[in-house]
Amino acid sequence: LCHEHMEVNCHPGKLIAQDYKVSYSLAKSCKSDLKKYRCNVENLPRSREARLSYLLMCLESAVHRGRQVSSECQGEMLDYRRMLMEDFSLSPEIILSCRGEIEHHCSGLHRKGRTLHCLMKVVRGEKGSVGPNCQQALQTLIQETDPGADYRIDRALNEACESVIQTACKHIRSGDPMILSCLMEHLYTEKMVEDCEHRLLELQYFISRDWKLDVVLYRKCQGDASRLCHTHGWNETSELMPPGAVFSCLYRHAYRTEEQGRRLSRECRAEVQRILHQRAMDVKLDPALQDKCMIDLGKWCSEKTETGQELECLQDHLDDLVSDCRDIVGNLTELESEDIQIEALLMRACEPIIQTFCHEVADNQIDSGDLMECLIQNKHQKEMNEKCAIGVTHFQLVQMKDFRFSYKFKMACKEDVLKLCPNIKKKVDVVICLSTTVRNDTLQDAKEHRVSLKCRKQLRVEELEMTEDIRLEPELYEACKSDIKNYCQNVPYGNAQIIECLKEIKKQLSTRCHQKVFKLQETEMMDPELDYTLMRVCKQMIKRFCPEADSKNMLQCLKQNKNSEVMDPKCKQMITKRQITQNTDYRLNPVLRKACKADIPKFCQNILNRAKDDTELEGQVISCLKLKYADQRLSPDCEDQIRVIIQESALDYRLDPQLQMHCSEEISSLCAEEAAAQEQTGQVEECLKVNLLKIKTEMCKKEVLNMLKESKADIFVDPVLHTACALDIKHHCAAIPPGRGRQMSCLMEALEDKRVRLQPECKKRLNDRIEMWSYAAKVAPAEGFSDLAMQVMTSPSKNYILSVITVGICVLFLIGLMCGRITKRVTRELKDR
Repeated sequence: LCHEHMEVNCHPGKLIAQDYKVSYSLAKSCKSDLKKYRCNVENLPRSREARLSYLLMCLESAVHRGRQVSSECQGEMLDYRRMLMEDFSLSPEIILSCRGEIEHHCSGLHRKGRTLHCLMKVVRGEKGSVGPNCQQALQTLIQETDPGADYRIDRALNEACESVIQTACKHIRSGDPMILSCLMEHLYTEKMVEDCEHRLLELQYFISRDWKLDVVLYRKCQGDASRLCHTHGWNETSELMPPGAVFSCLYRHAYRTEEQGRRLSRECRAEVQRILHQRAMDVKLDPALQDKCMIDLGKWCSEKTETGQELECLQDHLDDLVSDCRDIVGNLTELESEDIQIEALLMRACEPIIQTFCHEVADNQIDSGDLMECLIQNKHQKEMNEKCAIGVTHFQLVQMKDFRFSYKFKMACKEDVLKLCPNIKKKVDVVICLSTTVRNDTLQDAKEHRVSLKCRKQLRVEELEMTEDIRLEPELYEACKSDIKNYCQNVPYGNAQIIECLKEIKKQLSTRCHQKVFKLQETEMMDPELDYTLMRVCKQMIKRFCPEADSKNMLQCLKQNKNSEVMDPKCKQMITKRQITQNTDYRLNPVLRKACKADIPKFCQNILNRAKDDTELEGQVISCLKLKYADQRLSPDCEDQIRVIIQESALDYRLDPQLQMHCSEEISSLCAEEAAAQEQTGQVEECLKVNLLKIKTEMCKKEVLNMLKESKADIFVDPVLHTACALDIKHHCAAIPPGRGRQMSCLMEALEDKRVRLQPECKKRLNDRIEMWSYAAKVAPAEGFSDLAMQVMTSPSKNYILSVITVGICVLFLIGLMCGRITKRVTRELKDR
């Protein structure tokens, strides 16, 4: 028989494999056990020669069921199992079924189990392929020898992994089944050696395809498997529940909630999690995944050979996968979202950050998505390493493909999604759908929110997480891909740095990207908490100045405290950036928009008529409102907001987009030194006012004249003059409220009054302003009565003009009085007639 099937010498051991009676020592040592557990030829499922394989499996079944088998018999069993693993020629099934594969791939390897491991390697797909009969023969042999119960049975593995066991697993008793689990935990670590890694994965490939071959799993879960998955004994199979399907059944029950029904025992659940952690390291250890995704792995992931890359690749191409593969990858990803510790390689990379920031949630027996949420929140801590950050970001990107992949979001919002957003699958679309519903309910002051409270809370977490990386907002990312390549190529994605880069070069962006960025800014200004960069840079200042502020008012609070002595310079710079953005378009300033909702259409309708939806107005509406502020025609609420804007832009010319646009050349040529100052305190504006006569561009001249006009209406919008005259205002005009030119008129009267002595600097600045206003009056005549009145009140010849006007009014009054008396007398004479 041996000679016929293989070109090897016959060995007496071959007969042992065919008939147990030949083995006197086995028959003698196990006689009572064989009889006790009815392991005899009469109980064979069908008539055939009694072979050692049947007897071994019968006795092993008794051991696995927890029955007592004599130590002498167990010793004999161990010897025979070791012999079968060492020499393939003792197994007729291997000789018959694997002849071609051995000749083609594994010739010349006959000792120490090397031929069997060579065949295992071929089955794993690393070295050609094998037929189904050979693969089944190998699976049967592994079941017969049961190396999962004692790694020492597999001599090739034992020798390859001896050094690893001595260092990494020395705390475990020799021969204990947990040695294999320990080796798997150290896979791809510094303690693992290459030969051990190969032998271990070759064996685990077969163990993973029959749940019974993992001794610890079987011991802890046989009761659950019988109760929930309708399994039979260790040595019995069922067509309805084949060995490979049992583990899938167990892990489905492992992650059920109590409300969903029957759950696994705690011991079994822990073992299922252990196996899942191991399988996540290599897709070939997940039979269902490898079976259903073989074509897709070849099509999309043939170049992904690094550890863990294949599953990541399948997740990246989720939408491109065939249906069966997509389902199984989707289910696995959904499982990972609930228990990210399944991702053993990611957990290993993130160990430092977990120990420092997430140890409390990591210690929870039930994860429920808390650990990944913690890792995302701490992704930019200095302790974070590159591997962990990349892994966390990858998981975030995968989550965007389906809202089910975010466990906490799914559990909090699944009922709301079914009711309000049916048939929507992608997470980003679900977030938009739910957040739009929340916003509409808020704006309409709905008595009851359609989105539940628990969903609204988790929705907020998801919205904030999405702001950190432009790739988490697919529509924006797709619209701006070419712009990112052209302008932000070397900018990292994390910490919203790409988004910030696009904001800074907004005018250069393509139309579609520009529109998306504008919409993003509009959303952020309405809800500053969604402005990731502002929240990150100003985190400490928010804690200091705005601890009680509502998220919608965060930027407003920061603006109010911007000039505080203890304000962080970086935060101040970021606030200024946001103010510059707001002043480009009133729609980016929700507070102004609300305060001036009646004034804007009333005074600036012509600008609105020319405006396009998603493009900035470059400060035109705000400039229009400024002019009406100087004319004192705005509503009180709008006037207050415009006063603040004028005051702020008077200190920093960059906050006035119209001035910056029309006077860019003049600022560069006349006020370069002032513009280069690190701290802007109104130097550029003052420089432009002083050099008014040198300005040639009409539009720039007009902007500077508008500044002068605004300063007449309120001294606070002229920071240089206000600083120079602060003491005089306190002494002479303290009782006069600011605004509407009142304090300016008070100072002008004090300047004319010989009895009042103003500060020299104040007096000088006032005289400078009078000259400027005189020039402005010549260049730009008064446009209305209020403008004319203001020019008169601030004129150096104010008393003379007022005297002339008074005399004129008196003359007119006397003439009217005389005319009235004459007409009265004429009327009486006509009546007498």
